[in-house]
Amino acid sequence: MSSASEVKILQVVQGTIGAQPAVVKAARGMSHFGEHALGWVAVAGIGAALDKPRRRRWAGVAVGAVGAHAASIVIKRVVRRPRPNDPSVQVNVSTPSKLSFPSSHATSTTAAAVLLGRLTGLPLPAVLVPPMLLSRLVLGVHYPTDVLAGSALGAASAAVVLRADKKCGER
Repeated sequence: MSSASEVKILQVVQGTIGAQPAVVKAARGMSHFGEHALGWVAVAGIGAALDKPRRRRWAGVAVGAVGAHAASIVIKRVVRRPRPNDPSVQVNVSTPSKLSFPSSHATSTTAAAVLLGRLTGLPLPAVLVPPMLLSRLVLGVHYPTDVLAGSALGAASAAVVLRADKKCGER
């Protein structure tokens, strides 16, 4: 997908759902929650404190989210794709870097959602991932391919944690 077609998608998102102040406010809240995977670490910490029999699996949620985030940062530094910088795209939140690919928020959220879904039996990836991906477009800080690649990386990171958890359970 070309950068021009991705900018057009950003324009459509920002001109429709992203034109609603409440949506931008919610997207900013999600951005702050997902920054450096800290919101997911907090959720995992609370889960571990309240659900002692499954404490190791709750810790796996934190490890998965942070590990996914770290992987996305390494890839960002290798790829070095700049964030959207088109006059028609409004940036609605500050970012810790100028690098865009992949979206770390999409990466850590997908990893956490997959792991939390396995832990709770709830369809959390379907509920949590699309809004986070869309929020990054509403905020104008990522191209569509950034969030899709981030989500794929997050799913792969969660698979690694699930494999490790299974091996630990076999001992």
